[in-house]
Amino acid sequence: MANVFAVHSVCRSIAAFLQGSYPASVAELPMPPCNFEVLSSSQMAGPLDDASRVGLYLHRTSVSEHSRAQRPGRITDARPAPLHLDLHFLVASWSRSAHDEQVTLAWTQRQLHLHPMLDFALLTAEAAWAADEVIQIVPADLPAEDILRIWATLGAPYRLSAAYTARVVRLDADQPPPDEPPVLVINN
Repeated sequence: MANVFAVHSVCRSIAAFLQGSYPASVAELPMPPCNFEVLSSSQMAGPLDDASRVGLYLHRTSVSEHSRAQRPGRITDARPAPLHLDLHFLVASWSRSAHDEQVTLAWTQRQLHLHPMLDFALLTAEAAWAADEVIQIVPADLPAEDILRIWATLGAPYRLSAAYTARVVRLDADQPPPDEPPVLVINN
């Protein structure tokens, strides 16, 4: 389980994994240069530049359906139960070339299909992940109308995109202050 930085950590971890595994060529054909980035709403709506880019845009979070049946409360008297979240994001590809957009998105989708898990070794450290933590990345069944609505809400022209869900991100409560009074230590 992790802290509140986990949401951004998952997004950064996916982008870093894709960037680190992006090949220079496939089947002896050169791959277009591409940067993989986590993007904010304003960056998604921004103008195109000449760089080919695959952006990860977190458009929604939800309480995991698998944890909804659990009664909220405490694991122990001292520790509240973690919050289980699913992260819903778009993977969008853009470039000045249709070829580059299509190739980079197809490669990204294949890579996420072949490597649908992020484990402790692939997750960025700022979230203080547990060693047994695993995040699953699955294609999301998001209707085209919903995807188009996201783009319209951003005020941006539609870009080639696919929807995914990262699940289950478990957020721990901050450590409660100890019940015992602090102990004064005097060093001589």
